[in-house]
Amino acid sequence: MRRLFPVTDETEIRSPATEIRSPETEIRSPETEIGSPEGETGQEWSLAELAAAYAYPELGPGAGPGAPEVWLRANMVSTLDGAAQHDGRSHPISTATDMRIFGTLRALADVVVVGAETVRQEGYRPARARADFAVAREAAGQGPAPAIAVVSASLDLDFSLPLYTSPLVPTLILTGAAAAPDRIAAAEKAGARVVIAGDGVGVDPARAVRALADLGHTRLLTEGGPRLLGQLVAAGVLDELCLTLSPMLTAGDAQRIAGGPSVAVPSRFALHSLLEEDGFLYSRYRRP
Repeated sequence: MRRLFPVTDETEIRSPATEIRSPETEIRSPETEIGSPEGETGQEWSLAELAAAYAYPELGPGAGPGAPEVWLRANMVSTLDGAAQHDGRSHPISTATDMRIFGTLRALADVVVVGAETVRQEGYRPARARADFAVAREAAGQGPAPAIAVVSASLDLDFSLPLYTSPLVPTLILTGAAAAPDRIAAAEKAGARVVIAGDGVGVDPARAVRALADLGHTRLLTEGGPRLLGQLVAAGVLDELCLTLSPMLTAGDAQRIAGGPSVAVPSRFALHSLLEEDGFLYSRYRRP
């Protein structure tokens, strides 16, 4: 991997991982292994290097005047022709390095926010503790693994799945005040924590961010899907986009990374960093 922006002395090319992975394991999944050799010249970047490259900004009063209290970043992948999925899933347009970044971003986060449809399509499971990040998470005052926060208006979820019944940390469900009481009861019976983040049926994005921050989750990561990301963009609460540009063309009618109604004025973000490996571009854009 090499750094294209900002330009530093660390831009030497490093060969991609040589590990061969089967199609069954090559998915953007919380269970994907992200271990790797140390990032010496000629090898892939180490997890420590990736963590430094994707570090959250300093948050809270101790970070100085004007520092944000909470930071919401998104992590998405897109093909050259704008597809966020192929055959309904993201793994066909991903790569092993993309998955290592995926795992690193999770390890840096307090909570992973995801839409209910993405949970169903991608087969979400609980986040698990990773020894490589245990010391850093403890030093940052974080638990052993990020919580998963599922955004759902209908609560049409299978509460018998491990995501709800046996996570390392309780799964959160963000919903509206008008959600069906029997579905809320079913979620809580399974072990999930229901968080009301809207006055009606749906979830208000700004209120959801505040509710998570009130629970102590200030380093937020969303993995979509496109409808949820579109809602976050429209509400103006997204601070950062980590976008993998896959050198693939799929055509078809796949979703973009963000959907839903358009905003009145396009939001301008600034390029923060850009990495490249094997034709894949790994970018970070931030709110100016």
